[in-house]
Amino acid sequence: MSEVLIVGSVAYDGLKTPYGSADRVLGGAATYSSLAASLFAPVKMVGVVGDDFKDSDMALVKRHGINTDLVTKEKGKTFYWKGYYENDMAVAHTVKIDLGVFERFDPHITGRSRNVPFVFLAAIHPDLQMNVLKQMVKPKFVVLDTRDLWINITKPALMKVLKKTDLVVVNDQEIRLLTGEMHLMKGARALQKLGPKTVIVKKGEHGAMLFGQGWTFLSPAVPLDYVVDPTGAGDTFAGAFIGYVARAGKLTPEILKQAVIAGNLVASFTVQGLGTKSIAALNKAKLKKRAVDYHKFASIPKVTI
Repeated sequence: MSEVLIVGSVAYDGLKTPYGSADRVLGGAATYSSLAASLFAPVKMVGVVGDDFKDSDMALVKRHGINTDLVTKEKGKTFYWKGYYENDMAVAHTVKIDLGVFERFDPHITGRSRNVPFVFLAAIHPDLQMNVLKQMVKPKFVVLDTRDLWINITKPALMKVLKKTDLVVVNDQEIRLLTGEMHLMKGARALQKLGPKTVIVKKGEHGAMLFGQGWTFLSPAVPLDYVVDPTGAGDTFAGAFIGYVARAGKLTPEILKQAVIAGNLVASFTVQGLGTKSIAALNKAKLKKRAVDYHKFASIPKVTI
């Protein structure tokens, strides 16, 4: 079992959905993905928080075995995002963003952390992602996430990072912005030529597609009776994915396919609670039960033609 290094935002969120609301709940890409990855492998989380960050929230993260030595505390406020969802839970409406200390985030990877073999770069500025990679010593597997904002305003910098990435996680819109291809299959192949040998396309409530070298895999989402809050689902997916791969220590197509399923399974818990509440309460027993139900649902019978 190998360690995972996760770099991204640690935040407080103000959330409102048709099924509930809460303010200043623990969030951020690094938080969601670290909690998810910790279900499978040891995690070192890299981020920054303000002096308003609660000791109880840091304790929650540590209870999951997550190493927070590289999470720095600075004078000022923790990154804050406030938003809401209406009936279309796939669309988040932003009300307020206060970057706080995250505006000055300058990740420093020190000591043996520079040798961690599995690295997840959450959707932060490409310059910060490149800064992290320059500090790492020959990582075995680098997974990168991004968002339309960085593609639109920092595309040249993002392209440089992609060349040093093994796998990139995108959605339909992002793959079109990156490659100019409107057809998903063509877009994935075009993206592979930009650096990452493997591409994951997140399909939200419809699951995820994995594009390898000459092969493709589709994993349907877990069918759910209800969704409370989709915030952090993508980060959870990516964290569980790289955590599963790190536990296996191998990069075979079979392991990558299993890791996509693991990502879908863990993300299905995240969306059933406000903020990180549900993912923080997840344990292996609950996850195993859902995995059994999922495999019954997703089994594909042979068809006689």
